[in-house]
Amino acid sequence: MSYLLQGFSSRVLIGILCLWATIPAEAGMRPSHAQKAMVASVHSLATEAGVDIMRQGGNAIDAAVATGFALAVVHPQAGNIGGGGFMLIRMADGKLHFLDYREKAPAAARADMYWDKQGNVIPEMSTVGYRAIGVPGSVAGMVTAEKKWGKAGLQKVMAPAIRLAKEGFPLPWEYAQEFQGRHLAQFPESRRIFQCDGNFYQAGDIFKQPDLARTLERIASNPDDFYHGDLARQMAAAIGKGGGIVTAQDLADYEVKEREPIHGTYRGYDVYSAPPPSSGGVALVEILNILERFDLASLGADSAEAMHLTVEADRRAFMDRADFMGDPDFAKIPVAQLIDKNYASAWRESINPDRASISKELRRPAGTFNDLDKVARRASFDEAADTTHYSVVDPEGNAVAVTTTLNGSFGSFVTADGLGFLLNNEMDDFAAKVGVPNMYGLMQGPANAVGASKRPLSAMTPTMVTKDDKLLLVLGSPGGPTIITTVANVLMGVIDYGLDIQQAVNAPRFHHQWLPDKTSVEHNRFSPDTLKLLRAQGHTIDDRNSYWGDAECIMIDPKTGERLGGHDERSGYGKAAGF
Repeated sequence: MSYLLQGFSSRVLIGILCLWATIPAEAGMRPSHAQKAMVASVHSLATEAGVDIMRQGGNAIDAAVATGFALAVVHPQAGNIGGGGFMLIRMADGKLHFLDYREKAPAAARADMYWDKQGNVIPEMSTVGYRAIGVPGSVAGMVTAEKKWGKAGLQKVMAPAIRLAKEGFPLPWEYAQEFQGRHLAQFPESRRIFQCDGNFYQAGDIFKQPDLARTLERIASNPDDFYHGDLARQMAAAIGKGGGIVTAQDLADYEVKEREPIHGTYRGYDVYSAPPPSSGGVALVEILNILERFDLASLGADSAEAMHLTVEADRRAFMDRADFMGDPDFAKIPVAQLIDKNYASAWRESINPDRASISKELRRPAGTFNDLDKVARRASFDEAADTTHYSVVDPEGNAVAVTTTLNGSFGSFVTADGLGFLLNNEMDDFAAKVGVPNMYGLMQGPANAVGASKRPLSAMTPTMVTKDDKLLLVLGSPGGPTIITTVANVLMGVIDYGLDIQQAVNAPRFHHQWLPDKTSVEHNRFSPDTLKLLRAQGHTIDDRNSYWGDAECIMIDPKTGERLGGHDERSGYGKAAGF
């Protein structure tokens, strides 16, 4: 172990000089402060919906459900009732709950459903249109959370979303541009609602959604209608008419799963995160386990040395993710072994402090999962960047972390006829064909092959961190493959580098996912000297990506109990707010 740290001292001074570039606005930025309660989300109106519910006496679960339904109205790119997600809840007494309301494959799904007669994957078939749609879980998940742990009742927490859909809200410039996408134009209902039948919205226009308002009213009055009633039959008929395979029976068979959160420790802190079918918690804990024995604080967050070690930990965790992760109801996932600290120690010994590993040549430590090293390498995958995350803490100390998605931006681009909401393209999160890259260039193993009633693998990583049984952090982000590393970067920013939550959220981000073998860094945010040092160690640097998620996080001040909100300034219309 000790040899891994040798040789750093002579380079630390160089690394310290190679500071990450910063967004100019960061200099004066501080966390949002609130004495009692806080919500952080990608849209200010959704944040306000959650805060208002808590002002009226609701708890964090009420606020999370209110925020989630509001996001379905004001952030249609990812907020949804036609998709799915994960919710991590920590009650004030420390009890944890994890809801899996991930979308499911329809019963008619089969492994070759996206292949042509020659066995090739048909372009866009799993990403655009009716065949890309999985059985949505968001409504079931939010209704379950409200029923089990909420106080206010479904009609009250849905009222803000219904009002926003009826009265409308002013469109940001970014929305007006995104609504002009060519795929939305392919589907008449989407073209009518989001593109004014081709006349297109302009920035500042008031966007009203009367069909969605009626659907939300129906859910608030009778949530069972979405899965077992007329609403379910309307949805299934619309999907079937377009050639999709989600049926009314698929909707009736959908169920929310309550699962045990992943639990790990890092430098004396407890970390709780998402279990399979999300790979997020397992990969996050594995990364932290590998890094725990390195003195990152002394190296400095902005040093090439710390970045190198973190990238090497990411590389190994994503290799394991590719080979092992899938739906735990259909595949045996070796969670305990993957998050074991002894396994991490063995991985750590394989890291050369002076040289980047070569992903395709990487082999697991002797005596661990050796059978997998004898087969052809498979690569990893993940969902789209247009997931969304929000965090909530209430006056009593209850906390909720929610990550939810349609998969791609606007999902399948299909709007259910007469119902006003977009449907997901979550089927692309399965392996359309094992060993063939999905829409993000990532590939997948057989544990995540398309299969009837399976839930696709995810990287969504709603996470909480405690110290001495007291809540410290509520974390999460969208960002496709970068979700896991973004959460790790923010967590390490606070714990290792002493940043406040706003600084940690704003800090430049970097990512490695094993394959393709490249280190992605946030565009124009890193010192050229730092990148030069990393290239000299053998890292292939890709600095073209300008989108790095939208981490919406909360920290509890250990001394005062004050709620500190970290809104990601990469999003111009979100907000962290409270009272």
